[in-house]
Amino acid sequence: MDNSGVSARKDRAISRGVGMMTQIYADHAENAEIWDIEGNRYIDFASGIAVVNTGHRHPKVIEAVKKQIDRFTHTCHQVLPYENYVALAERLNSLVPGDFEKKTVFVTTGAEAVENAVKIARAATKRNAVIAFSGGFHGRTFMGMSLTGKVVPYKVGFGSMLTDVFHAPFPVPLHGVSTEQSLSTLETLFKADVDPTRVAAIIVEPVQGEGGFYDAPREFMRKIREICDQHGILLIADEVQTGFARTGKMFAMNHYDVAADITTMAKSLAGGFPLAAVTGRADVMDAPQPGGLGGTYGGNPLGIAAAHAVLDVIEEEQLCDRANKLGSHLKQRLESLRPDIPEIVDIRGLGFMNAVEFNKAGTDIPNMEFANNVRAQAQQRGLILLTCGVYGNVIRFLSPITIQDTVFSEALDILEASIRAAKEIVKA
Repeated sequence: MDNSGVSARKDRAISRGVGMMTQIYADHAENAEIWDIEGNRYIDFASGIAVVNTGHRHPKVIEAVKKQIDRFTHTCHQVLPYENYVALAERLNSLVPGDFEKKTVFVTTGAEAVENAVKIARAATKRNAVIAFSGGFHGRTFMGMSLTGKVVPYKVGFGSMLTDVFHAPFPVPLHGVSTEQSLSTLETLFKADVDPTRVAAIIVEPVQGEGGFYDAPREFMRKIREICDQHGILLIADEVQTGFARTGKMFAMNHYDVAADITTMAKSLAGGFPLAAVTGRADVMDAPQPGGLGGTYGGNPLGIAAAHAVLDVIEEEQLCDRANKLGSHLKQRLESLRPDIPEIVDIRGLGFMNAVEFNKAGTDIPNMEFANNVRAQAQQRGLILLTCGVYGNVIRFLSPITIQDTVFSEALDILEASIRAAKEIVKA
């Protein structure tokens, strides 16, 4: 087999709606390295989009799943429950930020977690409206699409979005939107479009993922919390991409002095196995009637077992501290390139959730072409990178936090060479 041959089969067999960043077909992986079906080796700075924070096939995760396979793989928790589901809920209830009693429900995907968070908020408040932010990404279901603050490619061709979903601008000073302007627009929204007493929830990513890795300013998050308290609105923190040590703390909301009422999580929760969760205030989480929440595969035993192992690894290997160390080294390396690469307009990120943004040199015009050239050059050299951002001009870095020091240093060398090569393409 080779990549081109499988790619041709893919074109015949799979909907073109499933977009792919590469045509590299994986054969096997270990920690931060992947080998394709042709035997080529790559360093993985994508982690399945922040899914394997603990690395591909972490031995403790694999061991936990194998033990569970030898016992049972599925019963449906709503039919025949199992104790480790309860134990994982207890662990998340203690870990998720917020000094209040919490309860949890497990589902399968991040989008499903968001859907259920909105259901729970509506049941608890007896209200319908939800407010999200421009640039935010919350999934590809209809509620997820409706909440997502980006049209292309997520909403194109799918018809009308759900009603009672409103958007306010997310504060990104680099793009001319201050915290004050964002909050002012939210107040205008209350006056012009939706009575705040009809709003069930405001949903926000503490650090926007697909939107460009912009972290919410501290004052913004504090004011949003105040607005929610003033009007009886629930605050939902979408931690699907930010959770589980990625930002240098267990959750991104740990960086703030306020807590959300409901938290959604998925991706790295189970180290590569499909599992998502919604954790929130106990009284809020108990609002739906029995049977209103759940799903056939929600809280699958293999995912639950993997998640217990993931939480153990994060603690035992001190991955929050390591995320901060790796992110600091990455940003220092990128900063060293600024004198030679005027296209670099910003280097940012909490912990190891980092990004570099490119503009056309000496302007405020986003440079998607430069970002894509960096990604392509890196791929040719054996480093997998992802772009993001409303303008597509951002490279995001999502390496496993467990990456070996030698592999990390190799990746930084490839990254620098790729950025310099992209610059030479511009000169040519």
